[in-house]
Amino acid sequence: MLRPPFARRFPRRGLAVLVGFLMTGNAQAADLWTIAQDALDNDAELSSTQAGFRATEAARDVQRGTLLPQISVGGNASHSRVYNSANGQLGEGGQGGGSPFVQDDTVNSIGLSLDAEQALYDPSRRAQLEQAEREIDRDALGVDAATQQLLFNVANSYFEILRAHDILSARRAQEVAISRQLEQARERFEVGLIAITDVHEAQASYDLARAQRIAAEGAMQVSFEALERLTGHRYNSIGALDEEVPITPPEPADREEWVALAMANSPLVLAAEAGIEVARSSVEVARAGQRPVVSAFASYGWADSDRTGADYQSESQVGLRASLPLYTGGSTQAQIRQSGFLLEASQYDFEAQRRDTIQQVRSSFTLANNNVETVEARRQAIVSNQSALEATRSGYEVGTRNIVDVLNAEQNLFNAIAEHAEARYDYVLSLLQLQLQAGLLGADSIQAVNAWLSEQERVSLELPDEANNNPVMNIGERPRAPS
Repeated sequence: MLRPPFARRFPRRGLAVLVGFLMTGNAQAADLWTIAQDALDNDAELSSTQAGFRATEAARDVQRGTLLPQISVGGNASHSRVYNSANGQLGEGGQGGGSPFVQDDTVNSIGLSLDAEQALYDPSRRAQLEQAEREIDRDALGVDAATQQLLFNVANSYFEILRAHDILSARRAQEVAISRQLEQARERFEVGLIAITDVHEAQASYDLARAQRIAAEGAMQVSFEALERLTGHRYNSIGALDEEVPITPPEPADREEWVALAMANSPLVLAAEAGIEVARSSVEVARAGQRPVVSAFASYGWADSDRTGADYQSESQVGLRASLPLYTGGSTQAQIRQSGFLLEASQYDFEAQRRDTIQQVRSSFTLANNNVETVEARRQAIVSNQSALEATRSGYEVGTRNIVDVLNAEQNLFNAIAEHAEARYDYVLSLLQLQLQAGLLGADSIQAVNAWLSEQERVSLELPDEANNNPVMNIGERPRAPS
């Protein structure tokens, strides 16, 4: 599998150690790679997919077992009592009046049997085994797809926290700045320099900034808690994204090269293609229902009863058994038609997945390139809005601008700061999204992005201590095979 383009510019990082336990229960300080490891070990959906894959592997062994010798042993022991009574028996000389005849017979018997059978020619079972092999190939790709999707979900949740943090920081700074502007407006009004309408305008802007700050605090806490669903662990401190993240276009630089990579590596495309083979195997299973079945068999039986004069009785058989279905009410032909339509459906599913992947790869590539320019444009917007705010404040001091102009300029500046932060996270996630669509998202990708995190700056959130918080998945004991 091709390594992510940004993974080649950064060295691999080992498994990050936990920074330490904080004040709230078992909440942890972690980075992206640590959290990804926790998710791979504890995500319930991925664990379910993996368990389903192991069940598919076991189904293959079940089908293989039907082609191997089948041996069984049986035994029985019985006790029976026969009571016969007959009246009016003939006496001596053929005259009636004889005594009634009574017979009481008790019989004890035991028996043992040993039977063995080996399929010599069974096309239906062999076709089912082939189908099980194809299902393993398909489901293995499903596990790969689920793993890559989980890695992206972890990264997305991680950077949503950082996004919410930067937006919250901008909203808090905006609230403080507008609060100061409101105080200045009140002081100017008290000395008669401005009208009361300016105070009302400043108050309205402050109330809006306060509402935005409260909403940002809620989004911050929700974003932290979203990671708990993926990992089963709580985190109240994570590493922040470094300011010196290289903002470069994805490599390779050709969009169609990414499409070719996706067609060769996307587990969703490959799984849809493998689904065609599963459906084709199903057609062979249905067709095999018309063919003969030949098997060899052997049996041995031993029995003993106190009714017979012999000590015991034994019997053994060895032979061949063959059968050929002549008429099944049309069900075999119906199964062939059904499997044929399912095969056709799987081919359409593959084509739909192929088209969808091509469209998503092209869109992700375009978005990643656009985000490179967007980050720079948002950065320049901060500079421009800062200059505009300073000019507006100067105009307000000399009376050429009013307070509404100042408030709008301040809001524009803090919006630009928040939008620049969002653009940086959009850039990182668009690269990972492109890797995901191409089927190349793996540990190297996460470790490369993890290298962009700052080891000094951390984002923290005070979470409530919950005594009943238990991250361990409790699914009960797995059934065990008899020893």
